[in-house]
Amino acid sequence: MEVQQELAVRLREADSARGFADIIRAGEADFVDLRYVDLPGRWRHVTLPTTHFDPSIFERGVGFDGSSVPGFKTVETGDMVLLPDRSTALVDEYGDHIVVSMIATAAEADTRVPFPLDPRIIAAGAEEVLRRSGHADVSLWSPELEFYVFSSVDYGDDASGAHYAVASDEAGWVDADEPAPGLGYRIQPRSGYQAVPPSDAHFDLRNEIVARMEEAGIPVKYHHHENGAAGQMEIEIHGEPLVRSADHLMLGKHIVRNTAADWDVAATFMPKPLPEEAGSGLHFHVRLVRGDEAVLHGEEGYAGLSRKALAFIGGILAHGRALTAITNPSTNSYRRLQPGHEAPTNLCFSAGNRSAAIRIPKYATEPEMKTIEYRPADATSNPYLVMAALVAAGLDGMEKAIDPKERGFGPFDRNIHDLPPEERARISPIPVCLDEALHELKKDGGFLAASGIFPADFVPAWIDLKRKEIEAIATRPHPTEYALYFDC
Repeated sequence: MEVQQELAVRLREADSARGFADIIRAGEADFVDLRYVDLPGRWRHVTLPTTHFDPSIFERGVGFDGSSVPGFKTVETGDMVLLPDRSTALVDEYGDHIVVSMIATAAEADTRVPFPLDPRIIAAGAEEVLRRSGHADVSLWSPELEFYVFSSVDYGDDASGAHYAVASDEAGWVDADEPAPGLGYRIQPRSGYQAVPPSDAHFDLRNEIVARMEEAGIPVKYHHHENGAAGQMEIEIHGEPLVRSADHLMLGKHIVRNTAADWDVAATFMPKPLPEEAGSGLHFHVRLVRGDEAVLHGEEGYAGLSRKALAFIGGILAHGRALTAITNPSTNSYRRLQPGHEAPTNLCFSAGNRSAAIRIPKYATEPEMKTIEYRPADATSNPYLVMAALVAAGLDGMEKAIDPKERGFGPFDRNIHDLPPEERARISPIPVCLDEALHELKKDGGFLAASGIFPADFVPAWIDLKRKEIEAIATRPHPTEYALYFDC
């Protein structure tokens, strides 16, 4: 592994494309893997043998069919190229082969002009717009990856029936005929927060995941068992600039899935894979920096926030219902966003309150560490788009000096779900389903293009893509419908 890390460093520090190619062709690697992200947020890849790797690839790219990639192109305009970013070079070992991977962005095949709907291009645009705004030079993002680990998974959906079944080494409902390694140590529902071994059956797995993440250059803050009894995990990543943070989120999910597979278990980032159990979110901790100034810090403001911080919060909450279509873009997302749990269901802010959409952590006491945490998002989202959209909304709030207090967004320092119904009714709710969220995005999505971050055709392309997912679910009977209606 040390040899692979040393190779990765030499590749990233190569002073030219030719120098990079010379290292590749010296025989230290077998393949070059180019990874790119589609509009929904899944990685795709194409692999080249190093014997044919040429430095011109960084300018001419590698051709691919954009019409086969969700959200990219139609059949008659499908020719595109991938342009690799050599600063992202990593080295992996797959079987007996050494593979150098790079993240690539999509471009037009004839002009090499960056494709405006490539999520990584959009994210890079958000960084540039933020710099030009004068409000901050850089935004730093620290995401919390939550996921479940199951010992087995089976699901199916066709004309003959629909089903899913999962097994866990930790849950109280594990099959008694299949004793788990916990030897009777079971975690009760929604009681797994920071459990210790032997109840925490996946401690060694998380250590291995984090070790691989650190080797890949992902700075991990900590990891622990989360609240969900059936193997729910959390890994938090240290704050990094926007594009790098999104790159590391994609790579982190890739490492989680593949390490789990190596251990003969399955990892899922579904927001709500189990009923009556804790859902998995993707919380983002955000800091803004301008020179030596911590933009979010203010001595006299609520929870130590500056006026700019409140305006940034105000913009996010003012556009919160539309944002949900991007931050929570799956039908499964809204099974997590239910009252009574830590997942927020109302657009408000508060210090230390985990039922609020935006939380100001109380433990970040130093000015330079002043942070806001956006809590609604989940990992079915595309991280490049989520962070770019939050920047667009926050900048809109700064430009318009939106005061979240005047708009009725708080602060609320009580559990929102404990408020009297008439008081809670005055707080803007998060949409209850993806269809409602897409309606809000169509109505209020103009700020995305107005920011200069998103292309004008993003909103209609996104809505069209997501409506197809809604239709796929809406036209299929649910197993519970058989229990409710079979004998009607």
